[in-house]
This record gives sequence, structure tokens and C-alpha cells, in this order.
Amino acid sequence: MRYNETVLDHFERPRNVGVVVDADADVTVESPRCGDTLRLSLRVHDGRIVEARFLARGCGAAIASASRLTELLTGLPLGQAAGLEGEAVASALGGLPPGKGECSGLAARAAGAAVADYRRRAGVPPVPE
Repeated sequence: MRYNETVLDHFERPRNVGVVVDADADVTVESPRCGDTLRLSLRVHDGRIVEARFLARGCGAAIASASRLTELLTGLPLGQAAGLEGEAVASALGGLPPGKGECSGLAARAAGAAVADYRRRAGVPPVPE
């Protein structure tokens, strides 16, 4: 299995590793298929994500997806962050090898879960699906 240069860069030099202190949202999601785990924490100001950090345990694609996710989320309005799809994360990485779509999907699920956690903490009703 070969990773492209962007995936390797995010795996070898992940961005935004850690936990946001006094986070407005903090969630952990796991892939039931492979056991990869992603913790995502956010700081939100005026309806936009101003800081995103992650901790991950898993394969190179999972770590790269989490790293790229934090870059994608920073500056996004909450509604756009909640709707982020795994394909967008994979595309932002220049693609993932076959069988690794679950990794970018895990990142997208974490984004949706974090937005839901923020809304719950802030007392904002969830957005109807």
C-alpha cells in the first residue's frame, strides 16, 4: 500500500496534535472495523471553529486524515463543519489507497460529533437531519 506525498507528510509531521485547553467541544470516536481512535477538540467563537486539535491512534491514513481535518475545520462555520464528508477529507489529502476510506470517514464523523457536542454544551438545539 502506497501513500501519496501529502498523506505521508501529514502522517510524519501531523498538524495540530494535542487537546484544546478549555475546549468548547471534545469527542472521541472509534472505527468498529479497524479500531482506529480519534479524539477531536474544538474552540468556537461567533459560530466558527477557531482552533482544532486531535489525538489519534491508528494507521498512517487515520493520523493523516485527522491532521488534515484540523486544517479543514479551522475557520469553518459550524454548519459546514457538521456536514463535512469523508470524501472531502480524502480529497484534501490527494486521495487515499483503496480500503482506507474508513479513515477519512472517521475524521468526518469526529467533526460531526464535535459540532453536536458543542451544540449540546451551548444549549443550542441540534440541526434536524
